[in-house]
Amino acid sequence: MGAHGARLSLLLFCSVLEALSWQTVRNSTQPPPVVIWHGMGDSCCKELTLHFIKLVKEAIPGIYVLSLQIGNSIKEDIKNGYFMNVNDQVELVCNILSKDRKLKNGYNAMGFSQGGQFIRAVAQRCPSPPMINLITFGSQHQGVYGLPRCPGESSQFCDWIRKLLNFGAYRNSIQKHLVQAEYWHDPLNEELYMSKSVFLADINQERGINESYKENLLKLNKFVMIKFLKDSMVDPIDSEDRLGLKAMDKLNKLEFLSVDGDHLRFSQEWFITHIVPYLN
Repeated sequence: MGAHGARLSLLLFCSVLEALSWQTVRNSTQPPPVVIWHGMGDSCCKELTLHFIKLVKEAIPGIYVLSLQIGNSIKEDIKNGYFMNVNDQVELVCNILSKDRKLKNGYNAMGFSQGGQFIRAVAQRCPSPPMINLITFGSQHQGVYGLPRCPGESSQFCDWIRKLLNFGAYRNSIQKHLVQAEYWHDPLNEELYMSKSVFLADINQERGINESYKENLLKLNKFVMIKFLKDSMVDPIDSEDRLGLKAMDKLNKLEFLSVDGDHLRFSQEWFITHIVPYLN
C-alpha cells in the first residue's frame, strides 16, 4: 500500500471512530443543535426560514436552532445574499459558530438552496465546532448556468442580476461582489471558470487539491443532498462535486434524496419521515 493509500485508510478509520463517538453523544444528551443557512432572497427570520425552524422544533421539542443572520438586520441579511463576497460570509459564519458555546459538542447543519454550498464550505474550512450531519436542500454544489427565476416579487431585480451574469460573470469586479457569480459555472468555458471563480472552484477542488477540505468533509457522519425534481429556480438541478466522495460513499456517509416538487417545496410529513432522523 502506498503512502496515499495508507493516509486514506487512516482517515477512514478515524472517521469511523468519530461516527461512533457522535452516536454515544447523541444517545446520552439532548439532541444536537441545528444550524440553518437560508437561501437567496430569504433571511434568518422571514416566513420561509421560520417555517423550516418550526418544522424542526415541532419534531424535536427542546432543540436549539441557530438560524444564521448575515449582517446586522434582516434587510442587510437579504442584501448580503446577493452582494457580500461568499468567502467573507463563510468566514463570518465560522466566527459566529466558534463563539456559540451551545455548539461546542457538535451540531447538525441544514443549508437551503445557495445556503447549502455555503455551509458545505463551513464544513470544509472550519472543522471546529464539529459538524455532525450536513443536509442540503436544492443546493447547487456544482454551480449554476442559468437563473430561471428569483424568489420574491421583484422580477426587475432578477432580470438585472441575469444581465450582470450574462455580461461578465467572471469579471473580477462581479466575482467579488455578486454572490450568484461566485457559483456560476459555465460548462462551455471550463478554463475561464476554474481560473476566475473566487469561491466554487476552490471548494470543489478544481484548481488544486486542499487535503484539509477532504479530511474535514470526511469527518461528517452523513452528507445528505436533496434534489427537487420540478425545480424551476436552479439550472441545472443536478449537482455533483469532486471532493473525494468515493471515500464517503464507501463509509455509507452519502445520502441522495429527491422530492417530486418545485424548489424547496416539501410537506411536513416528508420532512418528518426523511429528515428528522438525521437531526436526532
